[in-house]
Amino acid sequence: MGCARRGFWRQSRESFLKIPGDSGGEFGALIWYAAVTGSDKGIGFVTVRQLASKGITVVLTARDEKRGLEAVEKLKESGLSGQVVFRQLDVADPASIAPLAQFIETQFGKLDILVNNAGIAGVIVDADRLKAASEYGAEGGQIDWEKLLTETYELTEECLQINYYGAKRTAKALTPLLQLSNSPRIVNVSSSGGELKNIPSDRVKGVLSTDVENLCEESVDEVLTEFLNDLKENLLESKGWPSTKSGYTVSKAAMNTNTRILAKKYPGFRVNTVCPGYVKTDITFNTGILPVEEGAASVVNLALLPNDGPTGQFFLQSEVQSL
Repeated sequence: MGCARRGFWRQSRESFLKIPGDSGGEFGALIWYAAVTGSDKGIGFVTVRQLASKGITVVLTARDEKRGLEAVEKLKESGLSGQVVFRQLDVADPASIAPLAQFIETQFGKLDILVNNAGIAGVIVDADRLKAASEYGAEGGQIDWEKLLTETYELTEECLQINYYGAKRTAKALTPLLQLSNSPRIVNVSSSGGELKNIPSDRVKGVLSTDVENLCEESVDEVLTEFLNDLKENLLESKGWPSTKSGYTVSKAAMNTNTRILAKKYPGFRVNTVCPGYVKTDITFNTGILPVEEGAASVVNLALLPNDGPTGQFFLQSEVQSL
C-alpha cells in the first residue's frame, strides 16, 4: 500500500503550505480547482473554507440546495466570495453526479482535488443517552453503542449507497477531469471504525485486505451484496459481521479497500483515505473531542500532498495506519 511511513507528517508543516507542483511563490500562477462532497456543514464545510483560504477554487456540494447556498453565503461573508461555488449533489443518485462533472468541465476544464466527504451513520441514535455518556467522559471508542443505536435494513442500505457506492461513483465520474491535472488528489473521508479489526469474519477481512495486485472492485461489491443478504436474513452475528454500527463499519472498510484499488489503477494520482478523529459535528451530536477545524486540517493536508507523497494509505489524522 504505497510507500508512506509512520512519521511522514512530522516533517515541517511548511512543505504543505505550497500547492503541489507549484514553483511560483506560495501559490504561484497555477489555478487549482477542488470539489468537496457533503460540504454544507461539519468537516466538509470547514474543508472547503480551508482550501479556499489557500486560493483554491472550490465547488461546495450538498443534497439540499437551500443549505448549500446558505453555506456558500457564509463563506462569502468571511471574504471568500471569489473562491467558492455551489452545485447540488446527491452522491446516492447517479443522475446527480453527471451534471456535476459537466459543470466542472465547462467552468474549469479540469479538477485537481476531489474530497469524498459525504457520509451518514446509517443508524438512529438516542441523542440524549449519547450526550449523557459523553458527559461522563466516554469517547467514541469507549461508548456502548449497542445501547444507543437503532439499525434497520433500509438505513443500512442507504449507508452503503452513500458512504461507499456514492464515493466510488463520484470518483469514477470525475476521474477524466482529475487526469487533466498536474497533481490529481482524491481524499476519501473514512473512519477508524472501518479498520478490519472491527469485522469478526476472517474470510471477509481476507477479501478486503487482499494484496493490491489482486484486488478488484467486483470482489468488494460481492462482499457488500453478501452483507446485505445476511442482514436481511438476520445472520450477521453467525456470519461474522459486526453486530453494532454494521453498515457504517462495512461501508468504511469497503471505502478503505477501494482507495487502494484507485491508487493502484492511477499511479499518477495521490489517493488516500483518512479518519479525522472523533470530531465535534452533527454526526457525533457534537460529543466529539476534536474541534472541526482540526478534523478538516487532516483532510486538507492529504489534499495538498506533494507529488511524491504517499498514496493508497489509510491515515488516522496524520499517522499512517495498517488496515
